[in-house]
This record gives sequence, C-alpha cells and structure tokens, in this order.
Amino acid sequence: MAASLAAQPFDLLLTNGKVVDGMGNPWYRADVGIRGGRIAAVGRLEGRQATRTIDLRGQVVAPGFVDMMGGSSLPLLLHPASAQSKLRQGITTMFAGEGSSEAPRGDEPAIEGYRWRTFGEYFALLEKKGIGLNVLHNVGAAQVRRLVIGDEDRAPTPAELNRMRQHVEQAMRDGAAGLSTALIYPPGTYARTAELVAMAEVAGRHGGIYSTHMRNESGKLLEAIAESMEIGTKAAIPVHIYHLKAAGQENWPLMAKAVEAIQRARDNGQDVTADIYPYIRNGLGLSALVHPRHFAAGARAFLPKLGDAALRRELRREIEATSNWENWYRHVGSDWSNILIAQASDKSMEGKSLAEAAKLKGKDAWDLFFELVQQGGVSVNPKSMDEAQKHLALRTPFVSFCTDASPTDIATATGAHPRAFGSFPRVLAHYVRDGKVISMEEAIRKMTSLPANRLSLFDRGRIAPGMAADLVVFDPARIVDKASFTQPLAFPDGIAHVLVNGQLAVENGQPTASAAGRVLRHGR
Repeated sequence: MAASLAAQPFDLLLTNGKVVDGMGNPWYRADVGIRGGRIAAVGRLEGRQATRTIDLRGQVVAPGFVDMMGGSSLPLLLHPASAQSKLRQGITTMFAGEGSSEAPRGDEPAIEGYRWRTFGEYFALLEKKGIGLNVLHNVGAAQVRRLVIGDEDRAPTPAELNRMRQHVEQAMRDGAAGLSTALIYPPGTYARTAELVAMAEVAGRHGGIYSTHMRNESGKLLEAIAESMEIGTKAAIPVHIYHLKAAGQENWPLMAKAVEAIQRARDNGQDVTADIYPYIRNGLGLSALVHPRHFAAGARAFLPKLGDAALRRELRREIEATSNWENWYRHVGSDWSNILIAQASDKSMEGKSLAEAAKLKGKDAWDLFFELVQQGGVSVNPKSMDEAQKHLALRTPFVSFCTDASPTDIATATGAHPRAFGSFPRVLAHYVRDGKVISMEEAIRKMTSLPANRLSLFDRGRIAPGMAADLVVFDPARIVDKASFTQPLAFPDGIAHVLVNGQLAVENGQPTASAAGRVLRHGR
C-alpha cells in the first residue's frame, strides 16, 4: 500500500524550500508534496510526478498561521473578499468570537437575507456560500446573556441560567470550540464569576476551552487573571487569555507579574495560555471610555442623554478622577493626543488624534468626545502599551498571536486597526528579522503548532506527512507589514503563496478564486 501511494503523482509539489515545520525545529531544505488536501511527503522529491510543481527558490515554507482571536466570521458570509485580509498575511485558520458570537440567535431580523438561530444552521450557510479560510467558533457568553436577559445589569434567575446553559450545550453539540467572554463591555461586564463558571462548565464537559477578554487589563490585571484561573478550576476547563497586556504606563510593570502568575499556574498543572497582537495601540469603541454602569439599561436608553451639559460634566469628572474600572482615558495619560480615531462617519477625522480632530473642527476635545460617543460607531486606537511588554510576551513560550480583528474587505472598509492586515507579517519583519527579539522558528511555532494544539486542531499547525496542507510561503528578507495607523487598509508584501486545504488561495502574492476553507467543528 505504501509503495503504491509513493508512486502516485502529487496534486502539487513545492520544491527547493526552507521548511520551518512549526514545532520550533531549525529550518531545513526539503520539498513538500501535496495530495488530496494533505501533505503526502516531505523530503527529497525530485523526479516525482506532480500535476503542478512550484519552485520556491529558497523561500520559507511554513504551516498556515492560526489567528487566535479573529473577530467575527460574519464578513466571510456577507463579503467573501474580506477573507483576503487574513489570507494575504498567511492566516489559514481563524478562531472566531469574543463576547459576541454568530449564534445563538433569537427572532432578530434576517441579515442581508440570511436567517439562522443555531450554530448548526449558521455553519450550513457558511459551507453553502464557500469560505476562503478555515474557521473555528466560540460561543459568546455575552451573546447568550443578551438572548436570555437582555442588556440589564442583574444576575440571571435560576431558570434563566438554566436556559443560558442550554444554549451553550447546543452550541457545543453543533461544534463550537468553547465559551468566550469580553468582560469590559456591556452586557458581558455584568456577568459575575459564578454565572461564567456555570456556562464554562458545560463547555468543559464537551472538551472545550474558556477564552477570555478579561475583566481588567490594567491596574487590576492580576485580579482578572486570578478570576480567569478560578473559572478554569471550578469549571474544569482549559483557559486562554486574549491579547494579554498591561494597559496604562503606571501598570506596565504588571506584565512581568502576569506572565509569572500564568507560568506558576502552568507549573502547578493548570492548562492556561495567552495571545498578543504586535502593536502598542489597542483598538476599541469610543464608548468604552465611559463607565459601563451607564449602559446598564442599554445604549439606546443612555446615549440620548448625552446631550445634557450637566451629565457631560458629571461624566468628565468621573473619567478624569476615578480608576476603579477599565479607564482608557487615564491609561493614555489623560491625553487626547494619545487616542487616534480609526473609524468615524466623518472621514476627515480618521487617522487623527482626538485632540487633532477637535482642533480641526474648532471644538473643545471633551465636547467632541461626547458628540462622537452619542453618534456611535466610532472606533479608536489608544496608545496604552509599551514595547518592553511585547518583547516579554514574544519570548514567553505559552503566548501565541492574534489579529483581534474581523475579516475586512479592503474595497469596502472605511477604517481599521492595522492589525487587521499586518499582525503576522509584522512579527516576522519587525520582531524577528529587524529586532531579533526571537528566532523565526520560534515565531512560527507561536503562529502554528502552539495555537493549533490549544484548539485541538492536531492535524494542522505542522509540516509532516498526513497533516492538512495549510501552508504559507514567504521571503524572510522581503516580508513586511504595510498597514499603518494612518493608512491601515494595506496588504503586506513578501508572501508569495498561501494554501488552504491543499488549494492555492494566494498565488504569487495575488488572490485566487479558491474557497477551500472549512468550518472546523470541535471534536469532529
């Protein structure tokens, strides 16, 4: 049988590559033969027949990158070209969901003609449409909470909690990979630990993981990590911490303590990992600068009140003077010039700091802030981190990478954080080649086998016979992220080919018509 397989031609043969296998081993020269969507052989394969052969001319061939927090998969359904924002930076698998998720849904209106309630129904829509890359989904705790309770700041009744657990159960049976939270945004912020344990326990029974944008990423970072560990222990579920950071200059020293706390937990047998994105500016909605308690009755109830001058004065005092919450204004040194406007209906503001935009409009910065919050839909990029904590995370073995951005269609998008287009090339260009913070082999391990193992995708993230043929080919001397905070809608350079399940999704740096991605159902 083995001899007959060896005689079969390959669908595709990649020759003369520098193989970085995804497991941290030093690169080596080899050819890679692909058949039936899988890696059929690795080694000296000259003379072997293939339907098509591509000479890599010494470029690196690595496993396809795994985005550990890839936002929503809905753009893949509504705008298939959005997959290119992932694919052209080498991402072949995205982990979708945070506080919100595509399911479960209730009786909400159809979205561009599409209607579904469960993940099973949603997955069927994705598969019928055809998607460019692989997608694995979380079920969002805030999604479940909103469906059962709404946006109210209160604990669920026993009957409501039981319904919430049933939604998680259904999602896991449909193939969700676990439960995810975003605990600084309403209504997720209203959930207490016991509620989260109750839902995570259901996901844990199905072999899922608990992924979390923690309750605090600044002055109470260590307490937030402790809560995440508590949820993991009580629910008997592995924990993954999204975009680990210590926000706010006064809190930067906490990053080392955070890494130490997670390492101690791992040393004591608790399964905990984390990820980062390679930028010192984060991204969020401008309304997150207002204490979440004001949204306890929902945004529709609160935002109309922002026209009141007395309320604005009260909110300004609260934002300037208090730190018992995730206060992003104070995290940037109480300086509007450190908050860039990424997306707004008034395009003249995009790429400018809020201070610059206020000057441009001839307004007081605080007045403009409240106007934009009331208007809604404004995204900002606060400068809240430093390079030292990025270097520490890059050198920490259990930290992988994410974009923290949904697929973005460059032809229709009006703004973005540059991480949507540049995260993975930035690591390889800025931190590996130019900064020499870590080796290429270690960076690729963090992009491939480390996140694949975390997600139980044991047939991906490595170059070896029998593995899924998700691959990326790039020139380590040329790879570079071109997306910036002033021009974020830009594809990287230096990535020649990207394969998804054995099909060329990017060829010679350009997209193909392939839609070979799959919905990866957990446990199947």
